[in-house]
Amino acid sequence: MNNDITPNEVCEHTFSVLVDNEAGVLHRVVGLFSGRGYNIDSLTVSEVDSVEGYSKITIVTSGTLSVIEQIRAQLERLVPVQKVSDLTRDGRSVQRELALVKVQGEGDDRINSMQLADKFQAQVVDSTPESFVFEIVGSSDTLDRFIGEMRHIGLVDVSRTGIVAIARGADEM
Repeated sequence: MNNDITPNEVCEHTFSVLVDNEAGVLHRVVGLFSGRGYNIDSLTVSEVDSVEGYSKITIVTSGTLSVIEQIRAQLERLVPVQKVSDLTRDGRSVQRELALVKVQGEGDDRINSMQLADKFQAQVVDSTPESFVFEIVGSSDTLDRFIGEMRHIGLVDVSRTGIVAIARGADEM
């Protein structure tokens, strides 16, 4: 963690939360945030171990150091939670997001959108004579830049997955 961060500085943190895969767990986790007035910037959840019955919830939130510490402590106290990792504080992680981006256009706009997609390594997953749907995977900042540039060409719609993250190295969650 950066030692230059002041106690009142608001920073974004990514939590990886291993939970029992049972009904109501996501509701309890989200309820913890909403009940205390914490915002969730991104939320993804998926089963990661069908034999043991575990799911992983990835939560991106922002707050001061004391708020982030409160969030972690409160997550750790929830009954269905097996383990909480603050991927921002505990070490380096890989974080990615996927977006589907629909762009309409004709003539030069089609050529420009294809060139831009190539620059960002986005893939065409649907094409009609008047539109493209691109799939792009990368950091949230990269997706923001791609979407921003497509806005000038003919952006029609965007669907984003939210951030998925995993710690680097050989250690288990």
